[in-house]
Amino acid sequence: MSRLVKREMVSRAARERGAAAEMGRVAETRKGMEPGSPPEGGAREQALKIAIVDESPIRAAILEDGLREAGFSQVERIAETRNLLARIYALDPDVILIDLESPSRDMLEQMFQVSRIVKRPIAMFVDQSDTASIQASVDAGVSAYIVGNLQKDRIKAILDLCISRFNAFSRLQGELEEAKDALEERKVIDRAKGILMRAKKLSEDEAYALMRKSAMNEGKKIAEIAQSVITAAELFK
Repeated sequence: MSRLVKREMVSRAARERGAAAEMGRVAETRKGMEPGSPPEGGAREQALKIAIVDESPIRAAILEDGLREAGFSQVERIAETRNLLARIYALDPDVILIDLESPSRDMLEQMFQVSRIVKRPIAMFVDQSDTASIQASVDAGVSAYIVGNLQKDRIKAILDLCISRFNAFSRLQGELEEAKDALEERKVIDRAKGILMRAKKLSEDEAYALMRKSAMNEGKKIAEIAQSVITAAELFK
């Protein structure tokens, strides 16, 4: 790969990281939090909307009491698991706590499916489990899978852990998607360069410079220009 291409890719990656960081700061600000610093005066606790999925009113009360004592005021209970996804979407919580006590395999799978779809921090509480269920919870993206007796004084720490793990996993996913996109764009650009080099008798650097100039003139990304070159070439085959 030429030095010109490498410099352009490094520059573009830096710009994309800056844009992603800015989006993150905007998202944090919307929740009343200062980017990169812990919230003050219970700002996060006041802002977070938490859904408790629990068919047992007694166990749900333990969770709710623990949350309210920790300063979380927006707490809603979903008492039925029927049409659970629709209920969660209607509530639109920031965090979901699921208490299953002694769940069946079918119930666990239903909850894991919820975790895969809703893309929210999820903490799941069960009284007993096995290795397969724990592994399945990880694969489903459950942020915290807690086995053992439900204790009110542990709720705050578990919630913090749940959110931290979710944010870390989301960052990793975002970086992976960016890497995949960058690889796909590079493949498209390399293919377009080859087309231009053959059609116009250009060197690799000249082909890339031509696409870069077109991208600047049209206000587009080089990958978009490259895709146009490929599309045009396929039309004239």
